[in-house]
Amino acid sequence: QLVESGGGLVQAGDSLRLSCAASGRSVSSDTLGWFRQAPGKDRDFVAAINWSGSHTNYAESVKGRFTISRDNAENAVYMQMNSLKPEDTAVYYCAASVLGSTPSSRNAYRYWGQGTQVTVSS
Repeated sequence: QLVESGGGLVQAGDSLRLSCAASGRSVSSDTLGWFRQAPGKDRDFVAAINWSGSHTNYAESVKGRFTISRDNAENAVYMQMNSLKPEDTAVYYCAASVLGSTPSSRNAYRYWGQGTQVTVSS
């Protein structure tokens, strides 16, 4: 089970830190990722990190603003989001993939959380 937290309502330019805690199984060997889904749109890739944290992958729209990290001892993944924009408004989901590398395809991820809402006002 993956449980996200840390979402909320912020103003443009503010920061948020999302957390995702895993339970029931260890994700220390998994690639972990973040996706987001805005109303009426597809669920899009945001960022991913490999099992050791040595490799990351970001969507172009968030590069330089978002940072993904993980703590295998805590069985958790995080995403620091800075300089938030109204277009970042979405439900954010964490996901776990048993495949290697840092895939951006939803199909590569087997386990999903329920999501946390992030709303950025202008």
